[in-house]
Amino acid sequence: MAVISNNSLLQKYLDLDQKNQVQVEYVWIDAKNNLRSKTRTVDFVPQSASELPEWNFDGSSTGQAEGHDSDILIQPVALYSDPFRRGDNKFVVCETYNPDGTPHSTNYRYECKKIMETYADTIPWFGIEQEYMLIDPETSKPYGWPKHGFPEAQGKYYCGVGAGKVFGRDIVEAHYRACLFAGINISGVNAEVAPGQWEYQVGPCVGIKMGDELWASRYLLERVAEDFGIIVTIHPKPVSGDWNGAGCHTNFSTEEMRQEGGIAAIERSIQKLSLRHAEHIAVYGEDNDLRLTGRHETGHINDFSSGVANRGASIRIPRHVGKEGKGYYEDRRPASNIDPYRVTHIIVESTFMPDN
Repeated sequence: MAVISNNSLLQKYLDLDQKNQVQVEYVWIDAKNNLRSKTRTVDFVPQSASELPEWNFDGSSTGQAEGHDSDILIQPVALYSDPFRRGDNKFVVCETYNPDGTPHSTNYRYECKKIMETYADTIPWFGIEQEYMLIDPETSKPYGWPKHGFPEAQGKYYCGVGAGKVFGRDIVEAHYRACLFAGINISGVNAEVAPGQWEYQVGPCVGIKMGDELWASRYLLERVAEDFGIIVTIHPKPVSGDWNGAGCHTNFSTEEMRQEGGIAAIERSIQKLSLRHAEHIAVYGEDNDLRLTGRHETGHINDFSSGVANRGASIRIPRHVGKEGKGYYEDRRPASNIDPYRVTHIIVESTFMPDN
């Protein structure tokens, strides 16, 4: 059942004086790669995540602990302005830790941060293209699809304009503005190939900030869609059949790649990635085999390939990069449900692994 927020009713309460108190929403990742959050009050306006206190939650209710020892610690790491409560209120992305202070098994940020610090002098830039689909809870079908049967075949929906081609633009616009207000480096949006499917891009971001900003943007997307009474799915193949799946194409470069003659560094990195194709696929999202079939602008999950302007390859070198001989490449293998900390980690790890 869809429950749409009554924003006009809510607003009279949001307009109340907070008496110099600030609400901070703590956001973390659970055992199923979903987001959870809860709010606490602080008596100051935090300027950075490090100023906020550690907190805890019941891990037995999120699949992260047993009931007899269920406290999991959450440590604030990335602070943003709250577009829902506004004012001085904030939300903060957190890492999860065990009671003994060791990182929880679902905390992939911890190791990602370490490798980003190791290779910080290379100035790794990332840009991630998050695809997703809106789902109507009344029909359990993509938003805008007919209750019975299917819409017209793909073709008119990608970057579409107009009724009958685009579904859910209000949600997309609201999310875009919420990201800008929060301070997230969202760089664009577009309607995707399947009806009810959208994409937004975050980046360029340096190092660990890529994972932080993508998770923060996903939190905002879920919250905005909640207001509209619509479900968001980031499953890589939300609808079976002749419909495009959903990915998280990951663009990557180092300072060397961005300089004159950087194409040589790009090609070296791609070669390194080719040697660890299976290891990359293992962390590139659940059910990615349903998407990486060699059809619908994908390479096959078992094969590694690369090429200039080739959207059917594992790795695409944009045409202008091939022409200019410098820039970045796009890893098209990651699924829409990735943990970006795992993906950015392994790309940097593979790029700088020692030569045999």
